[in-house]
Amino acid sequence: MSTTQSRTRPAPTTPPDPPARRGLAARVSLGRVLAPVPSEFLLIASTALLLTFFGLVMILSATSAVATAQGLPPYEAVLKQTIFAVIGIPLMFVASRLPLTFWKRIAWPALILATAFQLLVFTPLGHGADGNRNWITIAGFQAQPSEFLKLALALWVAYVLFRKQTLLTKWQHVFIPLVPVSALAIASVLAGKDLGTAMILVLVVLGALFFSGVKLRIFVLPAILAAGAVAVLAVTSPDRMRRFMSFLNPNCLDDYFNDCYQPLHGVWGLANGGIFGLGLGNSREKYDWLPAAANDYIFAIVGEEVGLIGCAVVLSLFALFAVGAFHVIRKTDDPFVRIAAGGITVWIVGQALINIGVVLRVFPVLGVPLPFMSQGGTSLLSVLIASGVLLSFARTLPAVVARREAAIQQARASRAPRPARPAR
Repeated sequence: MSTTQSRTRPAPTTPPDPPARRGLAARVSLGRVLAPVPSEFLLIASTALLLTFFGLVMILSATSAVATAQGLPPYEAVLKQTIFAVIGIPLMFVASRLPLTFWKRIAWPALILATAFQLLVFTPLGHGADGNRNWITIAGFQAQPSEFLKLALALWVAYVLFRKQTLLTKWQHVFIPLVPVSALAIASVLAGKDLGTAMILVLVVLGALFFSGVKLRIFVLPAILAAGAVAVLAVTSPDRMRRFMSFLNPNCLDDYFNDCYQPLHGVWGLANGGIFGLGLGNSREKYDWLPAAANDYIFAIVGEEVGLIGCAVVLSLFALFAVGAFHVIRKTDDPFVRIAAGGITVWIVGQALINIGVVLRVFPVLGVPLPFMSQGGTSLLSVLIASGVLLSFARTLPAVVARREAAIQQARASRAPRPARPAR
């Protein structure tokens, strides 16, 4: 063979991977998908599913009797809620598979889109109820845009504070752009006169600030400003002041047919249930005695039908949800995860405590739903997606624990005495 022919001979191509190697790669990918999840993942997911199912049962019980009396289908309300549960539960598990980079990149777009969605309530699509203009109707479906604003605000605040971790010792970097942008988002809700939802949004921001690790003196100032703003908004509104004064009235029976009507029937429903309750479907208050029986006052129906034991189960489920979320906050080494998980946890658990406190007459009527359980598809959808974000954060914990253990082993190895060299 000549030298020229040997130079022009084509280079040998790399043979394709054998089937065995491709099969091994497929098994590795499948193994990652089916990898065991941490206990925090199971705790958050199981409590979210149990609360959602329990809520569907109580919505059916609270709405079927009155709907039948009005000539409507008895299952209409629970079927609508079930549709949102069927959509929200898969979305929760889809969100749990998304990486951290996705939640960081989506923070700004999510806040912009959620705020634009909230502004639709001031268009012809929007409408009000009970003095609040906070709903829209599209293609026959009613939605409350401010529910999605809670999750968007939690992610955005976490991203901003995460990017400024080295600058959080200076109050200027904590306040800008956090306070102005958050105030604009909350103002879009206050413009519809929904003080209860605005208070939850303030809690989300304060919770995120707390878990970001800012100095106490920097954290206290926004908390004082928020409390002062809520006080001013309450005092300047005759409707809110009337409800607040009825809450402080020890002789609420004197105002039975006005602002005390719903709070009194909520407490009476809890009292009627006793320890074991009247039984599922046997509530008396749901027969048009208790307004918003399936919405803001569904906990009263829980207490009346399944008693103190049922209320304790609901509180225990929320406590377990909080335990799983706080474990994520404690174990993670990513500031974004810690801040976002803190804001979401304060939102869901704090809103649950406020709702239950309103039913118990510990707080004045604020009009916030019980997460996972109150009737309202938008509320259910938002808390399920937020739970999916927490599940996504929980999936990162095994890698965090592995890195931490490797660092500990490396530190121990570096401190271990080296064997002496033998003398020559």
